[in-house]
Amino acid sequence: MFKSLAWAALLMSETTGGRGFSPGAGVVGVDSAPSFPDAADAILGSSAPEQPSGSSGLLILADGTRFEGRLFGAEAIAEGELVFTTGMCGYQESLTDPSFAGQVLTFTYPLLGNYGIIPGISESSSVHPRGVVCRQHMQNPDHRSSVGSVHDLLMAHNVPGIEGVDTRSLTRRVREHGTVLCVFGPAEKEAEMTRILDEMTPPDSDDLVGQVTIQEPTLLNPGAEDGDGRPLPRLAAIDCGIKYNILRELCRRFEVVWCPATMSIDEIQRDWSPDALFASNGPGDPAHPGAANDARRTLAAAVRNGMPVMGICLGHQLMGLAAGLRTYKLRYGHRGANQPVMDLETGRVHITSQNHGFAVEDPVKGMLAPHPSGARSDSGENVLGADFRVRHVNSNDGTVEGLDLVGKPAFTIQFHPEACPGPHDASPLFDRFQGLVEEHLATAHATIGAKRGGL
Repeated sequence: MFKSLAWAALLMSETTGGRGFSPGAGVVGVDSAPSFPDAADAILGSSAPEQPSGSSGLLILADGTRFEGRLFGAEAIAEGELVFTTGMCGYQESLTDPSFAGQVLTFTYPLLGNYGIIPGISESSSVHPRGVVCRQHMQNPDHRSSVGSVHDLLMAHNVPGIEGVDTRSLTRRVREHGTVLCVFGPAEKEAEMTRILDEMTPPDSDDLVGQVTIQEPTLLNPGAEDGDGRPLPRLAAIDCGIKYNILRELCRRFEVVWCPATMSIDEIQRDWSPDALFASNGPGDPAHPGAANDARRTLAAAVRNGMPVMGICLGHQLMGLAAGLRTYKLRYGHRGANQPVMDLETGRVHITSQNHGFAVEDPVKGMLAPHPSGARSDSGENVLGADFRVRHVNSNDGTVEGLDLVGKPAFTIQFHPEACPGPHDASPLFDRFQGLVEEHLATAHATIGAKRGGL
């Protein structure tokens, strides 16, 4: 998420002319790769947008706490679950991360938008938070590759913003008492906002994964090869709200089929014959009975079939549920670029980027740092056909950050290894998965050869 902006802009200019998203472009063996919209495309080539009016705004929390500010972005009423992220940069990636669907996002760093909006580095085609809260918004950003401001991006995607808010006080409120429902908008619409807040239901009750997943399966890099001209293994990437940069990392190692979360394992195997399966990040409650539950069944079936499987973030939580563990809502979640995670096998601590509000319970310690609401899933049974062990834990609060399946080529992580908050600590986890797939395929080929030799 936080790799060099200049490098990212250069990569996009070489592969897609600075516009759109095409993770298969430039991959060896790929002649024609499909492209998709980038959220920044909405402000490319547009006429000069209007500056924010700066009209008075009001942010109201469900407990009655009020904050005054000034409006920017789309001047409308925003409603959702108030969360915060601690990253000092990478705001464009956060704004376009589907995992923020249903939420009002507060930026704790006091300055938002100083380097503007860069073409080709968004994590999706849309802005996903329902609203944006910050201390100060930069109307005139300064970066050679910038094509507009955060205000321009929010206007193009019809997302409201409010600045001038005491974000330190707001963040302390969330850290002490947990994430909370909120509403903000024009101060003169206070009565309407109060009525909306009284009637609001938690966004976690919505099928958020169903709202953000791709609608049709798509092969991203047909004919992909390694450096020696050998076809890359085919991977089915289950989209629960997948980020563009995850797809880029996967396309460097596999021939990738981008699949809807609602697609069953039988449909995937019949239509695409993948060698491995990947379950992505995404928004909302992992125990929701909608598209997330479909993805969980697909993931569990792939594990039972002996297919190599990797899960990230929501994919990790879905694996935890399939393993019989409960998932639960965290007090304020992990959202930022400085979360320390310990690998219990090696003793090494990784500094990771994360964005999640739910966690998998520890099989021994139970639910750590839970939300005051007590929201959690029901107890279940292990349907994976394998035991598991906790491999990674959060060094701050001890919550589970990764699972390894015993005797299966499958593992999960809670954090985002493709997002690099300075060091590239966690990115080799994609290489680990690539190695598991290659080892699995080599073993399968050797077994087939032995059987044929016996005949």
